[in-house]
Amino acid sequence: MTYATRASLGLATALLAASSVNAAEMPSSEKMWQIIRQQQQEIDSLKKQQEITDEKVEAAGQAIDSAVTSPSHAQTGMSGALGDKHDAFAHGKFGKTVVGGYGEMHYNNLDSGNEIDFHRAILFLGHEFTDSIRFFSEIEYEHANTDANGAVELEQAYLEFDLNPSHRARAGLFLVPVGILNETHEPATFYGVERNPVENKIVPTTWWVGGASLIGEIAPGWSYDFAVHEGMKTSLANNYAVRSGRQSTSEADANDLASTLRVKWTGIAGVELAASVQYQQDMTQGTDAAAGDAWLFETHADIRRGPFGLRALYATWDLEGNGPAAVGADEQTGFYIEPSFRISQKWGLFARYNEWDNQAGDSSIDSERVQYNAGVNFWPHPDVVLKADLQQQDNQGAKNDNGFNLGVGYQF
Repeated sequence: MTYATRASLGLATALLAASSVNAAEMPSSEKMWQIIRQQQQEIDSLKKQQEITDEKVEAAGQAIDSAVTSPSHAQTGMSGALGDKHDAFAHGKFGKTVVGGYGEMHYNNLDSGNEIDFHRAILFLGHEFTDSIRFFSEIEYEHANTDANGAVELEQAYLEFDLNPSHRARAGLFLVPVGILNETHEPATFYGVERNPVENKIVPTTWWVGGASLIGEIAPGWSYDFAVHEGMKTSLANNYAVRSGRQSTSEADANDLASTLRVKWTGIAGVELAASVQYQQDMTQGTDAAAGDAWLFETHADIRRGPFGLRALYATWDLEGNGPAAVGADEQTGFYIEPSFRISQKWGLFARYNEWDNQAGDSSIDSERVQYNAGVNFWPHPDVVLKADLQQQDNQGAKNDNGFNLGVGYQF
């Protein structure tokens, strides 16, 4: 009932009451004015109470909306994949906290065998202590069952401090700023069921370390990452393969630290160009006198213009010492190129050529690997994806593993 309606009813009631008495009992005009003023005061009081109630309802609605806010990982640069989620925090009793996660299940029908695997499920927790101090973490469950092939891993856990509007510092466990997928690998953000083999064997995604880093913007469109962190620990037992050298900050040997620098350009919307370099004085942490220092060079382009997309990456390791040279591991290199096309908001097609070699330093070893992939992604929701792709290998000196892959993934 509106205030005008209430006023009209009040006035009508007064007139009816007046008409029900005889003329001798009719109130004077002065008395009638007092009655009208009293009714107006009551109407004004009701209006004030209604305004207070409306304000409380609106405030409660805003509080509920804020409390349920959660991050979306769609094509962030988790980020970090996770490092750019400053605006994803919801106000809580003890500060600003956010919860999120992602996961994916795969079905592989390949020459090596058929397998269905809930590959990973990740829980993300973040908290903002102040406007300039925040915490990020990721807990990952691999392969569903830790009693079998699964594992529980802490993939990120670091504090971040704003030094000024353009520069930040991190300390703790974080993702190495190298490659495209290492920091942004939620299933809805890339094509193909499995992560590409180059960013598995050469850039050993997912690759996290313990240490400290600086992140900042040096000019419009230009940013940098510089980190000092635990290094690799490879050995002759695994032919100095870089993926096996990850220490995952689990009682990591820190006799020899590594340094990583990345420079990135994002001056045009939908375009990322970046280059990274890493140096470590001893890739074996002093356990192998036949091995020496190691350099990693990586560069990539990640472009999305309208419906067209293109990802291309090249990475190479240079390992010094007679040990790596003896097995051809002194050079470990790879590249891939991946064009894609978005048919619509929900459908996308891709093709990818992958080539890598973890023993490229010895041409007499048939260690080069080539893999072709082509497939489709379907996003019924921006944070939910269904995937299918064909896989064809052309390996020298090794058995080919051909077939198809199916996958489902989510993020929130």
